[in-house]
Amino acid sequence: MDVLSDLLDRARASHALVRQLIQRPPWAVTYADPPPLTILTTLGGPASIRLDDAAPVRLAAGDIALVKGPGPHTIADDPATPARFVIRQGKKHFPDGGEAEDQRTRAPRTYGDGLPGATTMLRGGYELRGDAGGRLLDMVPPLAIVPAGPRTGGALALLAAEAGRDEPGQDAVLARLLDLVLVLALRAWCARPGAAPPAWYRALAEPAVGDALRLLHEDPARRWTVAALAAETGLSRAAFAARFTALVGEPPLTYLTGWRMTVAADLIRDSDVTVAAVAREVGYEDAFAFSVAFKRVRGVSPSAWRRAVRTP
Repeated sequence: MDVLSDLLDRARASHALVRQLIQRPPWAVTYADPPPLTILTTLGGPASIRLDDAAPVRLAAGDIALVKGPGPHTIADDPATPARFVIRQGKKHFPDGGEAEDQRTRAPRTYGDGLPGATTMLRGGYELRGDAGGRLLDMVPPLAIVPAGPRTGGALALLAAEAGRDEPGQDAVLARLLDLVLVLALRAWCARPGAAPPAWYRALAEPAVGDALRLLHEDPARRWTVAALAAETGLSRAAFAARFTALVGEPPLTYLTGWRMTVAADLIRDSDVTVAAVAREVGYEDAFAFSVAFKRVRGVSPSAWRRAVRTP
């Protein structure tokens, strides 16, 4: 499994939610407590997005906005339009705090009036979890705008078509299409001039190092050595180690240890398996050696980590 696919698979806590919004100007909606990652796109009509601490950005048809939570954001027909509604804990409120009634059209997962002149937007929310989710979110700034393009356009057309349907398996279809849009948007963002993707993402384009990263993610529990990785990639040990370190920013086994601790931290957070079982899952036969490594990377023991992340 490649690195990005592995991150997305491990980070998702549940199926993503997809909603279609259709509103006539003037309109503005604030999302007070959005999920860790929101995907927004406008299919037509005027639209803009603003974060509380950033300048508003206008969205053209087909543009994709990737928005990191948990800070609020506002979508509107125009940056100057004040919020008419606030979405908080999944419910619609007036700005003064009173609860408002949702206005839904006949189409499923669709909200708004649907009359001529309206703006149509798609919104998908990801409930990401744990350290894997953190690594995924580190790929983008608080607000990343991906301009409309032919590759993302085709995926958005499919997502828009499915968002208005209500057939067997619809949630599964929408979740996979939203994954497609997300991956294409992340690729496009990371390829933009001036973008600063993580070092591991840039390294994926180099055949030997990209292959090594894939191997480490496919089987992190294997007893990898630098020599074994070099042999798999067809390079000498010294050449491989130097190239990996230069591109990824850390030696191969240091990267492996960090990834193992990411996997272990999420296992400890999300399950009741023993520390010894977690140790075996990430390649340590000795629970003590695993605990020492975990504390060196995380600053606390596995047991202390479990108590800390589960304390309300």
